[in-house]
Amino acid sequence: MDLMAKNRALRVFKSWGASWLIVGLGAVFYSYESLLRQSPSVMNLELMHHYHINATHFAHLVAYYYYVYAPMQLFVGLLMDRYGPKWLLSMAAFSCALGAYLFVASDLLLVAEVGRFMVGLGSSFAFVGVLKLATLWLPEERFAIVSGSIMSLGMVGCLFGDLGLTSLVDAVGWRSASYYASLFGLFIAVKMVFVLKDKKVDSKTPDIPSLSSLSKGLAGLIKNHQIWINGLIGGLMWLPVSIFAETWGVFYLQNVYHLSRQSAGDACSMVFLGWAVGGPLVGWLSDYIQQRRLIMTLGAALAAVMVSIVLYLPGLSAQWVFPLLFFFGLFNSAQVIVFAVGRELSSQYNAGTALALTNMLVMFAGVIQPVSGFLLDYFSDSGSAYTPLSYQLALSVLPIALLITVVLSFFLRETYGSRNV
Repeated sequence: MDLMAKNRALRVFKSWGASWLIVGLGAVFYSYESLLRQSPSVMNLELMHHYHINATHFAHLVAYYYYVYAPMQLFVGLLMDRYGPKWLLSMAAFSCALGAYLFVASDLLLVAEVGRFMVGLGSSFAFVGVLKLATLWLPEERFAIVSGSIMSLGMVGCLFGDLGLTSLVDAVGWRSASYYASLFGLFIAVKMVFVLKDKKVDSKTPDIPSLSSLSKGLAGLIKNHQIWINGLIGGLMWLPVSIFAETWGVFYLQNVYHLSRQSAGDACSMVFLGWAVGGPLVGWLSDYIQQRRLIMTLGAALAAVMVSIVLYLPGLSAQWVFPLLFFFGLFNSAQVIVFAVGRELSSQYNAGTALALTNMLVMFAGVIQPVSGFLLDYFSDSGSAYTPLSYQLALSVLPIALLITVVLSFFLRETYGSRNV
């Protein structure tokens, strides 16, 4: 009897370990694509000088990622629910690796735009794919903390982008750094082919739904105004990260606080570190108290205070920028809860589609990213002379977006951590 119990425990342990290995590899890919998404911010000067572009065109180049990422979410959810994540994620990782190579392989801006587009195409499968893996392989009742932890791993990729990639660019140059990133993506793609599985072989899963039924489910989700409110909240909370931490933060801190590029990159990494710490924390807290809306509202309000201090407080010492950006990321990480809410606003059979639709609305924040570059050019004395005032005016969209989030949260129905569908 003891031997049978030990063998059963061993099988459970192996199954548990395999489940986390599968989800963990998906999370590594998500972390990798997050690094690629954020990487232009640490080589902005090189890119602008190499392609002879101003802030508006640079933001436009960066936004090619979002031009394909956001609309692809409508199809990614359907494809994940219909075909499973294994081959979709493997091909997506290859697309990211090829895109990272093309982004720096030519002197033509068009080739860089194609590369950035391919990175966005591959990346569009990453977050929904790893969440789909989590729904297949991990306990359902802890989805908020799992999604928060996955988001944190994405922030680790961004963190490495600011810390490691900045040092790598300084050491070997911006092109070589991107080549190394491309090789790592190719390694992930090959690894996924041999490790990922779409579902447990011993699980009792329902029949795979048809594309027709999933399309009807998507139509129902689109008609649900709560899905739209929830997605807009997520997008408005993501907008400050997209514009500041991923695009203009290093530039802003160099010009306004006179930090070196390495120090400015380190300071921006505090945003991602705050997210990495806060993601699992707010997920756990939300699960524990069975409250979604309250945490998002408080997180957005406090994040608005933190970023406003960095932007507008006169005479702020550079040493305070680091903790303020950390707490900005920590409070803003409450955004991860929108994915738990999106799942709870949907049925079991179209959960992947609901998550993808939510992610699409979130990532539309990046589509309007060129507006920040236009504003920066508009408020500057010329196309290249960016003053502290021009930065403050252009980046005023950050606290405004977070304050709109606070207002919208009062129109979001509280799900209390459970499905009502």
